[in-house]
Amino acid sequence: MQDTPRLTARQQQVLHLVQRAIMRTGAPPTRAELAAQMGFKSANAAEEHLQSLARKGVIELISGTSRGIRLKGAARTAARGDAFSLALPGMAQLALPLIGRVAAGSPILAQEHVEQTWHVEAGLFTPRPDYLLRVRGMSMQGAGIMDGDLLAVQSTREARNGQIVVARIGDEVTVKRFHRHGSRIELHAENPDYPAIMVDQSEPFAIEGLAVGLIRNGMMI
Repeated sequence: MQDTPRLTARQQQVLHLVQRAIMRTGAPPTRAELAAQMGFKSANAAEEHLQSLARKGVIELISGTSRGIRLKGAARTAARGDAFSLALPGMAQLALPLIGRVAAGSPILAQEHVEQTWHVEAGLFTPRPDYLLRVRGMSMQGAGIMDGDLLAVQSTREARNGQIVVARIGDEVTVKRFHRHGSRIELHAENPDYPAIMVDQSEPFAIEGLAVGLIRNGMMI
């Protein structure tokens, strides 16, 4: 098996910025964008680091285009999110369990619900999430939350009106916008095809967490 190439701290920073741009926008950055983010005086300095990364086999440079940077190998996998890891020296990482379907009545973070663990930078989301939840259905599409998205969730039992929550109603876990009017709790969808849920006071109800971010196809939203 081929050894992972050793990168300098600067090269790792440049690689990280390329990965971040691809995750956020779907396209690599220009040399000028890299130079600005790295604090370089000219795009030539960014180009030199890109050339070094290309020689080490981490990226491929494509001539004739300002965004001609193609990730290779493990760097490409990380940016796709298949085995998400952007481990950089001195940069704090979060290990977030990805929760799939939740069995009726069992804790949301029960081990049998964890599909895999994602490693992301600690600073990507504010506040910090405690887990990722795979979204099912299109009831929150008006809020930009689509079927198959990974919702970053901070564990909490409290929420303010208008916040998007992960809530448990009886044996069902759902993602909705929270509203409380006195003793009455309503969970609103962001899709006119889905009616609001009026929580019956006799029915078990709990807030499991707050939505703090979103990952779609490996990109932070």
